[in-house]
Amino acid sequence: MRPHLLILTLLAGCGQGELPPREFDGVAAHRYVAAQLAFGPRIPGSEGHRLMAAWLDSLLRQRADTVVTQRWTHVTRSGDSLPQVNFIARFNPAAPTRLLFLAHWDTRPRADGFGSRDSAAPVPGANDGASGVAVLLGMADALKQAPPAIGVDLLFVDGEDYGDFNQDVDVLIGSRYYAQNQLPGPAPRFAVLFDMVGDKDLRIVPEGYSQTAAADVVELVWETARRIGHGGVFVLDGDGPGPLTDDHVPLQQAGIRAIDVIDFTFQWHHTPDDTLDKVSAQSLQVVGDVGLALVRRKW
Repeated sequence: MRPHLLILTLLAGCGQGELPPREFDGVAAHRYVAAQLAFGPRIPGSEGHRLMAAWLDSLLRQRADTVVTQRWTHVTRSGDSLPQVNFIARFNPAAPTRLLFLAHWDTRPRADGFGSRDSAAPVPGANDGASGVAVLLGMADALKQAPPAIGVDLLFVDGEDYGDFNQDVDVLIGSRYYAQNQLPGPAPRFAVLFDMVGDKDLRIVPEGYSQTAAADVVELVWETARRIGHGGVFVLDGDGPGPLTDDHVPLQQAGIRAIDVIDFTFQWHHTPDDTLDKVSAQSLQVVGDVGLALVRRKW
């Protein structure tokens, strides 16, 4: 074997240079963010929430092999009744080996983030909500074009951002419901939550509960990112956000090895300034590439 061929073989064997074909379209994903914001706030019970639900249902039925909807009414601590719906887009539903990816599609009814200029205003949710949904929709586009060898479930959860995170009341509503009403059949090997993944200055460091409950999944995801050239965004050596109450936690409590892919340094979190100009097609591209690389690896 000639020396340069030997070097290429060794690089391929250790995971270097294994760049997959570019399947994910970050520009199209950015358009999905804009489309969501056009509905206005997606607060449960609002017109924007209703329109967004119909749009999601239509898009997913054109792409997935099967779409499962979970509909219920959540009664809040104050006695309000909130219409809720989770969407589960299933690809290769008969496959015994499955992966689960999820994001929340609702938005927060009032701004309470640090530096909010108007605490009574709803949150547009360009990054906090719409970015994760856009990544899942971009993955759905790619999986429609090239069906996966394994089973893939894309879960869009409702009611994540409604209530008070400090008191753990009326939050994570959709992920709690899914955890208690999982689909029959094989459980996913693991789950990856995408939350606030569109920041122009994206830097993703492992989250605390993810490392505690599924350290091997964290290692796999970050190594996958490094292998396909995104190690500058998925950073293992850095100060993480610590444990975060997010949609992966109810799944962990139900026995699913779930992790949170999140950039919690987003300064417009829970403010009226979480708008389209804060989200980058390039960042969506990075995260979508990693999600599809996980699907396409040999299981």
